[in-house]
Amino acid sequence: MFWLFAAALTLIAALAILWPFWRARSGPVEPAAAYDLRVYQDQLAEIDRDLARGIIDPADAERLRTEIGRKVLGADKALARDAAAGPVTARHRVIATAVLVALIAAGGALYLRIGTPGQPDMALTTRIASAEARYASRPSQAEAEAAMAALPAPALPAPDADFMQLMDQLRAAVQQRPDDVKGLTLLARNEARLGNALAAKTAQAHLVEVRGADATAEDHAFLAGLMTEAAGGVITPEAEREIAVALQLDPRNAQARYMTGLLQAQNGRPDRAFPVWVALLEETPAESPWNIAIRQVIGDIAWLAGRPEYIPPQPTDTNAAPTMPGPDADQMAAAGDMTPEERQEFVRSMVDRLESRLATEGGTAAEWGRLISSLTVVGEHDRAREIAAEARTRFADDPASLAEFNEAAEAVGIGP
Repeated sequence: MFWLFAAALTLIAALAILWPFWRARSGPVEPAAAYDLRVYQDQLAEIDRDLARGIIDPADAERLRTEIGRKVLGADKALARDAAAGPVTARHRVIATAVLVALIAAGGALYLRIGTPGQPDMALTTRIASAEARYASRPSQAEAEAAMAALPAPALPAPDADFMQLMDQLRAAVQQRPDDVKGLTLLARNEARLGNALAAKTAQAHLVEVRGADATAEDHAFLAGLMTEAAGGVITPEAEREIAVALQLDPRNAQARYMTGLLQAQNGRPDRAFPVWVALLEETPAESPWNIAIRQVIGDIAWLAGRPEYIPPQPTDTNAAPTMPGPDADQMAAAGDMTPEERQEFVRSMVDRLESRLATEGGTAAEWGRLISSLTVVGEHDRAREIAAEARTRFADDPASLAEFNEAAEAVGIGP
């Protein structure tokens, strides 16, 4: 079907281009400029007759002659150009046809080189099957952590020396009392603050193990978040199990619900992520990190889910972070007519524009937070981590903005 439409469009365009060449006669044809010259000559004769009858005075006659004279000069130049160009001949037609055929052939060769001519039509059942295959082929936690260990560590602002001294003391204390609940809690949280995702995950996992049946939904959800961060933003099967435990203990746990939607978005099912995130958006406070993270990308998810008409509820809290500017009404209307692939490309272009603007002009912490949230939605986890490191460097001298950005980053599994 694709090739049929492509061939039809190419044929229509070719006919539109070649029609003027083949329609023109090869014999002598009076150019339009010659007709214009005759009209101007008649107008000059009419001026002389009107002057002789006294209809116009000599001054008006002279002014009209001057004006028509300029037109005569323009028509004379056009007539000279037409004479130099000559009529359309069979040679012209052949050259035009050959150039057009060469352009079509070059376009086809370029598509065969960089395109995917063998790609089958992506029907809905095919896209769902592809999403299920992606979901089933996720790496394990160990595999994802090993892949992350092979990557260079991101550049982070140097921590405070006094804080690092306290951290050394905390690590030593936990090593002496490895089952101390309070020590493990502090260690997991502060390792996460330092960006040591693997160490934070290890401490939190041991905390959940020590607490056993007393571990809360928050404990399991936080562990899932740290596992996702240690895995480079990918929600692994092991992290998914922690999310399931958290929701079993507390079906309204915000972090677990957020990560449920993120899991679906990561694996190509925005239609499943959309209702989860919409409900969480409506039920959580505007200042909640999950609410802020969802609000930044819910418009994109709505388009991908086939709901471009969705408008998120406005925050009622006047102190809440403002919603980032989104697409206008015309863009939303256009998105409603897009295929899922076109919506994905549209979202990708918006992310690229936002990234380009922030790189060249800078922006607020909320805008940088939206960028990394959007990158995680489109699957660019490595790029999101690079952007996060750059943002933290930019806001290193602005503690308030840095804290705001870190909150948005942690909401999508990219801790400091």
